[in-house]
Amino acid sequence: MSNLRRRPFGTACVLSDEWNGPWVQVEGPTEVLDLPEALDPLVEYYRSIAGEHPDRDEYREAMQRQGKSLIRMNIERWGPIATGGFPAHLVD
Repeated sequence: MSNLRRRPFGTACVLSDEWNGPWVQVEGPTEVLDLPEALDPLVEYYRSIAGEHPDRDEYREAMQRQGKSLIRMNIERWGPIATGGFPAHLVD
């Protein structure tokens, strides 16, 4: 995360759940959120991917104990949407 703190711009490759399935590359300015500011967004992130946590206080304590941070990206560019195959720049 030190690179994102120095230069707050990132690129991510979003892969599908299927091997050799569709993928897209996204990029844009980023923001690193550290605790305690990251706590509520981390709860929302968990909720969006897994639903409500059975013990929200336990989840918050775990995030604090583990020193979690969150990276936000404001997507400015994306593409290509590839219908299969692995991104060539990620293959040796």
